[in-house]
Amino acid sequence: MSHPSGSREPCPSQEAIRARCFHPSGVFVEFRKEEIEQSIPDRFEQQVAKYPNRIAVKTRNHTLTYGALNKGANRVARAILAQRGEVNEPIALLLEQGASLIAAIIGILKAGKIYVPLDPYHPQAWLTFLLEDSQATLIVTNTKNLPLAYKLVPDTRQLINIDELDSSLSGENPSLSLPPESIACVYYTSGSTGQPKGVMQSHRNVLHDIMNYTNKGHIGGEDRLVLLHSCSFVTSLKVILVTLLNGAALYPFDLLEEGVSYLADWLISEKITIGWFVSTVYRHFVSTLSGESEFPALRLIILGGESVSKQDVEAHKKYFSPNCLLVVLLAATEIGTVRLYFIDKATRVDGSTVPVGYEVPDKEVLLLDEAGERVGFNGIGEIAVKSRYLASGYWRRPDLTQAKFLPDPEGGDKRIYLTGDLGRTLPDGCLEHIGRKDFQVKIRGHRIDPIEIEAVLGQHPGVRDTVVLAGEGTSGYKPLVAYVVPSQAQAPAASDLRNFLKERLPDYMVPSAFMVLDSLPLTPNGKVDRRALPVPAPTRPDLGTPFVAPRNPTEEVLGGIWSEVLGIDQVGIIDNFFELGGDSLLATTVISRVIQRFQVELPVQLLFQNPTVAGMAVVIMQNQAKKAGKEEMAGMVAELELLPDKEARRLLTEEAETERRREKWIEKTEKTIRSTK
Repeated sequence: MSHPSGSREPCPSQEAIRARCFHPSGVFVEFRKEEIEQSIPDRFEQQVAKYPNRIAVKTRNHTLTYGALNKGANRVARAILAQRGEVNEPIALLLEQGASLIAAIIGILKAGKIYVPLDPYHPQAWLTFLLEDSQATLIVTNTKNLPLAYKLVPDTRQLINIDELDSSLSGENPSLSLPPESIACVYYTSGSTGQPKGVMQSHRNVLHDIMNYTNKGHIGGEDRLVLLHSCSFVTSLKVILVTLLNGAALYPFDLLEEGVSYLADWLISEKITIGWFVSTVYRHFVSTLSGESEFPALRLIILGGESVSKQDVEAHKKYFSPNCLLVVLLAATEIGTVRLYFIDKATRVDGSTVPVGYEVPDKEVLLLDEAGERVGFNGIGEIAVKSRYLASGYWRRPDLTQAKFLPDPEGGDKRIYLTGDLGRTLPDGCLEHIGRKDFQVKIRGHRIDPIEIEAVLGQHPGVRDTVVLAGEGTSGYKPLVAYVVPSQAQAPAASDLRNFLKERLPDYMVPSAFMVLDSLPLTPNGKVDRRALPVPAPTRPDLGTPFVAPRNPTEEVLGGIWSEVLGIDQVGIIDNFFELGGDSLLATTVISRVIQRFQVELPVQLLFQNPTVAGMAVVIMQNQAKKAGKEEMAGMVAELELLPDKEARRLLTEEAETERRREKWIEKTEKTIRSTK
């Protein structure tokens, strides 16, 4: 019997929008259902055979054709096989974003291994746990990340440096026979037990997801996709494969290295046709746009990982052409993508959040009440997904797999996964995402269970009790807030707690604010009353250092930028940006605004190297001095030297220091000459 949350006829308005969703070339090849019954390398090698000389990957430093990428991946695969044989086992990958990362991923899969991504920006303790839990037998890395790899596995026999592969390794396809049900990758997500858990995906399930993206978005060989995601985020693999398994071109862009300020130029200059964003990153990106830039090639903007707001849709209508469609999706690591919503300039959004859309093939969404019964129209229920194309389960956790992946009561090979998300189906079949049943949240696209953060923070000797919640920040940004009951009379400083967590958790799991309480509020039955927890005031946190006011106009402007981005009332010039609650994504926004305000060229890494207003002011003033010309540089350097902050003086660039010494040498020489006359 048909049911509201089950299948229904396609929505005419959605089909009309999708009918315009083609590359201007009109070239599109359908991804057929039978093509998921193979391995990922098989599909990739088919594209290589068709387009050996077509660009596969392009970065600022490298351009690889399909043929060159395939040879590089084959050499990685053969290096792995030479060390580990053909057993289907986990292989860790420790690489930053770029062409080498792409070749290594494909190489691991070609070797018949299970890909386990390690983000080199994550703390060593976190990476160590992932290695131990995944039981990875080998780390594939490069020279840049080799020092970190040695810390993780001191035995060099467990490492492969792709920058130093044996030149005699063949570039021919290994041609291993991989059944579609074999495990392709394990991605770790936050867990309610206080430890992350690995989600296993088979080649078949990954290809099924790629099939749906390909056919719904009409993605083909003429498309160019930008890659913005960290390798540890499952969406990165989707973007990589939906590109390379369709003969399209991939353009990695490292936000941590380059920042959102330069993203618009990259999209325009490289004629990117599809941009895939986490909602928060999209908001930071559009905040850098003035309306003057045009993106004539951009035809799809895909948003996922977090809720999409009405303001996001308005920004799309304001900054992008009528030919560019917005696509909202609902997905999770365990279920893949289950809903898509296509939006054009005429689409109306009545509520504050945007629906997550309509069904995709082979993924049936059920809305269930507390008794496990389906709810009717306008009824709110837990989103459950029924499909034969769900994740294989949790790595080395058969108990958790059995509890979360339920058999279909109607029989057959389909399973049901309870997502913990709440939803409501509209009369036309469109799904609205309402929120969570539990306390899990999405932060920058990562699903986080605050219990995991609480478990780590509770290990701090100065913490007796703690609760972590997601607050509401500016532009949809959800800052994490940690409420702490100290174990001693003297509460630990926020900077101490933050540094403690940074050594153990990725930065997106480190709270932006810490509030010290005498006790946690409780409900009548003794549970923590989260609704009674106070909202943090937008004040400067206790850093254990005194507040020092700005001393010049540059520092005043910088302090204002930091204050606005961080959402706090004041910033001292020796305050550390990251101890104030900043993270890598907010750093890109700060640098973007600094570039706009001061008209200087600055990398995002500058803020990591100079995390105080005083330090950044020195670099900006020095940069301005260079632009002003050599004659004015000496005066600028002299002005900088008057700054009393030792750290600021230390942060003078090498060129500026050389110029200062040259001026002093000239001055000393002139004095010597005058004294001898």
